[in-house]
Amino acid sequence: MRISMGSDHAGYELKEKLKKMLENEGYEILDRGCYGEESVDYPDYAKLVSEDILNGLADRGILICGTGIGMSMSANKYKKIRAALCLYPKMAELARKHNDANILVLGGRLISPAMAKWITDTFLKTRFEGGRHAKRVRKMESLGG
Repeated sequence: MRISMGSDHAGYELKEKLKKMLENEGYEILDRGCYGEESVDYPDYAKLVSEDILNGLADRGILICGTGIGMSMSANKYKKIRAALCLYPKMAELARKHNDANILVLGGRLISPAMAKWITDTFLKTRFEGGRHAKRVRKMESLGG
């Protein structure tokens, strides 16, 4: 599985740790930045990761900023992007099962690397259930014109 990852400066440290953990498990990572702790603008990285998903360059995305809120808001501006801010594994499970989330968003200032790994593992291993949820995802995608 190919995963596009991006962060701002507040999520940089967690991105780097999580990236290494995922690479050690055999995931292919497209690192879209940022590449240090100097202040940057999170919408720039949400754009890069979202476009990787939409263009078929990655199967899933992971975005990290301080709280995850800015990245979520930015990524969800794109039609067919379903970015889910998850603070617990159960949120990641349900985001995949019920909402077919294609980007996981994490708060680098809110969770530990161990929790981030647990959430990410759950997100990557959970399948979309379809069925009644597929109708809801289609409705969600039709919102906003």
